[in-house]
Amino acid sequence: MKTGIVIYEDNIDFREAIVQLINTSEKYICAGAFYKCNEVLQNIQTLKPQVILMDIDMPGQNGIEAVSLIRSIDKEVKIIMLTVFDDNKNVINSICAGASGYLLKKNSFERLFNAIDDVLQGGAPMSANIARMVLEHVAENNFVSTEKYCLSTREKEILHYLVKGHSYKMISASLHISLETVKTHIRRIYEKLQVHNQAEAVAKALKNRIVK
Repeated sequence: MKTGIVIYEDNIDFREAIVQLINTSEKYICAGAFYKCNEVLQNIQTLKPQVILMDIDMPGQNGIEAVSLIRSIDKEVKIIMLTVFDDNKNVINSICAGASGYLLKKNSFERLFNAIDDVLQGGAPMSANIARMVLEHVAENNFVSTEKYCLSTREKEILHYLVKGHSYKMISASLHISLETVKTHIRRIYEKLQVHNQAEAVAKALKNRIVK
């Protein structure tokens, strides 16, 4: 069965192009495409997508507000933000609201399927600029926590690499362990941190000073 994807994008030409691209895939299918997200909860409850592509600036309710609403009822669906600029503060606000990652519109046609594959495997498409903004956001808010998550030394080591933006393959090569072993450790990290994806894990790790 193909993975269902729902799109929220107010630019009709861009939206239709993404729909056509998705429907050329053997793995994915567009379950719905909308120019605004005012009925986002009804849409996802009806269509039950595994992945959502969410524009940020749309008429009426914006994409960040929509992400918060989605996360109030669904912690599992993967949400990739579509954005024009990778240094826009709206992007970090989206991640803090619960987005799984983001994709630059100019790279959408080239990197869309890789980004979808990434989030479905627990990754989080995120540039160095966004990672830097997350760090600055944490520093500005001076987060302090007494929570302990009982991560093992290896789990902390892998979490450190995730915070630095390394891919699963890069972590595997750096630590000389198999890709499946990396994935197993990351699943355990997510369970202990009570998060669902890499973006949430990185944010929580930095917020609670689990890694430096």
